[in-house]
Amino acid sequence: MLLYEVDFFAFMGQSNMAGRGIAEQAPSVPQGHGYEFRAITDPSTLHPITEPFGKDENLLSGIYEPGMKTGSLISAFVNSCYQQTGVPIVGVSASKGGSSIAEWAPGSSFYSDAASRTRQCLIWLQNHHINVRHRSMVWCQGCTDGDLHTDPEVYYRKTRDMLSSFREECGLTRCFLIRIGNHRDLPALYVPIQEMQEKLAREDPDVILVSRCFASFAAKGLMKDTFHYLQEGYNLAGEEAGTNTGRYLQSLSSQPDRI
Repeated sequence: MLLYEVDFFAFMGQSNMAGRGIAEQAPSVPQGHGYEFRAITDPSTLHPITEPFGKDENLLSGIYEPGMKTGSLISAFVNSCYQQTGVPIVGVSASKGGSSIAEWAPGSSFYSDAASRTRQCLIWLQNHHINVRHRSMVWCQGCTDGDLHTDPEVYYRKTRDMLSSFREECGLTRCFLIRIGNHRDLPALYVPIQEMQEKLAREDPDVILVSRCFASFAAKGLMKDTFHYLQEGYNLAGEEAGTNTGRYLQSLSSQPDRI
């Protein structure tokens, strides 16, 4: 494995980032296009990305959901992003199903674990003389807060503050945001959270909304239950988000991120 330059992503959020699909129905990632840094199980090397992404990255005192990650949007995201940039991707898995934004507050166990995984990866890349062109997080979270009827403005403030804190603490430049979809049986339930995610992307230039397509999947029959999607849905969302992320990165100067 000869890597000279990569784009880094911390893939974070709750179950629809973690993935509740079927791994065998996800696209494969061609050799050299994407790698997973397994901070918990094997931080000694990079592993070619396969599904289920991050399935064994469980820390009892942090992000812990053994057996729950079954197939995600990550492989499709990586393929589509690479198609736009031609730059290999290194990612870390840091998502926890059923998590509310309050559980991601700075200093919480999920936040601290995700930050540790991110820093470990970036240090590993530096120590192995691999240049990191862009350092970003990809965030998809909010369904649980819809279920809890979290006040939308409270959700907005807590999400804004958490994303800002995490980027600053870990040396990341931006957040690519995948907007949540709709509850299958109560389609209006998550709309206030969606509106706050739209507001966040409008008001923070370093939060870039890269996918809204989850909201269309109930009508297309792509939901497996009231909250989650068939693998086809994850593939479509990953493709849309990866394409838009890659286009955004290509629109930047060829210079690497300034941290």
